[in-house]
Amino acid sequence: MENKGKKRIAVALGDFDGMHRAHRTVVTGADDVIIYCVNNRFSLLQRSIFERRYPNAIFADFEEIKNQSPIDFIDNVIIGRLGAGIVLCGFNFRMGKNAMWSAMDLRKHLEEKDIWVRILEHVDYDGKPISSTRIRSYVMAGDIESANDMLGYNFTFENEVVGGDKRGRTIGFPTINQHLPENFIVPKFGVYESRAFVEGKEYKAFTNIGIRPTWRVDEPLCETHIFDYSGDLYGKTVRIELIKYIREEKIFSSVDELKEQLIYDKSGIV
Repeated sequence: MENKGKKRIAVALGDFDGMHRAHRTVVTGADDVIIYCVNNRFSLLQRSIFERRYPNAIFADFEEIKNQSPIDFIDNVIIGRLGAGIVLCGFNFRMGKNAMWSAMDLRKHLEEKDIWVRILEHVDYDGKPISSTRIRSYVMAGDIESANDMLGYNFTFENEVVGGDKRGRTIGFPTINQHLPENFIVPKFGVYESRAFVEGKEYKAFTNIGIRPTWRVDEPLCETHIFDYSGDLYGKTVRIELIKYIREEKIFSSVDELKEQLIYDKSGIV
């Protein structure tokens, strides 16, 4: 038993798109886990935020591994590159070209090589398993509160503040404008209660995501009014968390009508 008395290197395998509550049962299944992201699409959690939260993550070159056989992936990556002595994965993990191997196939092969395998069971929310697909559907439907519950944190993104038409400041509601990250899931258009993080400080806010039908834009834009903040944020990176869906976008017949709605939106955020 050559591994007796020697600490085994633990490797968690998965897609980890969003690193939701079910994912975290996998990556916390052993001490000092290396997180190996097999095919992370970053549709629910940006890579920049992911890397800060999980500095022990390694991101696979999917083009390099997608056509490898399961045995080649095990020999070249899991054992050869990562030196795994323990492998953790979810019950629905699949690997190899055309996802030909299941988690049970992985366990059978690795245990023949004296590598321990822990297969983690699903985590339920409202009676059904949590999955990235399910969370994306809730985000697109505007049920951000349920999405946040399944994620285990508030749906969040960050990007550089870009120039806008500055109409908001003329009615007492200055906003910052940001594009949604590339390949990121687009939440249901509308207004959200949110939080803005500026230079390490948290502010209450509300955020409009959409095309602003009163003053239409060509592609979805994220506009955030930050409470009790004054300053120039152009060119700076601001992180936004969505808390609750407030209402759909709407066309306003006048600036006064828009201002009244914004006052009402703000009054409901405590």
